[in-house]
Amino acid sequence: MFRGKMSTKEVDEQMVNVQNKNSSYFVEWIPNNVKSSVCDIPPRGLSMASTFVSNSTTIQETFRTVSEQFTAMFRRKAFLHW
Repeated sequence: MFRGKMSTKEVDEQMVNVQNKNSSYFVEWIPNNVKSSVCDIPPRGLSMASTFVSNSTTIQETFRTVSEQFTAMFRRKAFLHW
């Protein structure tokens, strides 16, 4: 959601740039997976603003890191006080 004076063409071009730059985070089996809209009225006190809402699987990297760290500590029996 983009708010402020801007063209939909400009928004679409920027969204294509974001998708191309971060292509590893977008799955190929969901075509047209980015939706955008433009509201000409900006928020009070700002000339323009945007909001991004996503459903993402990038959290898996964080979970993988935590799992690896836990496994390493568990092997050494770290923090097993009881």
